[in-house]
Amino acid sequence: MLKSYHTKGVIEAGCDEAGRGCLAGPVFAAAVILPEDYSHELLNDSKQLTESQRYALREVIEHDAVAWAVAECSPQEIDKLNILRCSILAMQRALDQLKVRPQHILVDGNRWTPYQDIPAHTIVKGDATYLSIAAASILAKTYRDDRMKALALEYPPYGWDRNMGYPAKAHREAIRQYGPTPHHRMTFRLLPEEQLLLDL
Repeated sequence: MLKSYHTKGVIEAGCDEAGRGCLAGPVFAAAVILPEDYSHELLNDSKQLTESQRYALREVIEHDAVAWAVAECSPQEIDKLNILRCSILAMQRALDQLKVRPQHILVDGNRWTPYQDIPAHTIVKGDATYLSIAAASILAKTYRDDRMKALALEYPPYGWDRNMGYPAKAHREAIRQYGPTPHHRMTFRLLPEEQLLLDL
């Protein structure tokens, strides 16, 4: 069972991102404040859940949360700033949108940039440790999946409705055949052979 809080008696927001390792599409992030001592037996790291479980839990989270928000950084911002900075920026944009101001922030991972004057803790595998981070991981993942499925209708050869922009074989074959789209991250190694050229 995941923990309901890190520091008892304060308003905690859990933050997580989705899409960091993708070749295409934005990086999404979410921030979630759950009620004190909240529990839910199915709530877990989004990677441990099926797609149908994630979408069912999204409805539960949005109903039960004290506050929640989802934000993103575009592929162009990722190319300009780098993916780490954009992952943090997207989480902070989600925090900006919360209708309740947190007193403490829990972040999945090991990197963070100070946000306002709110203390924060980074937790490696935090989405498998704290309910609020797990909830954020589910919102970030499902909202990003929705975006990639919508983009897949405009760019069907890339299979984004199935690979969500990750470097799947079919995705890379489409890049090889048709070239990158405006939604690809041009600072990423889109094709394996690009590294070979860099090494020459």
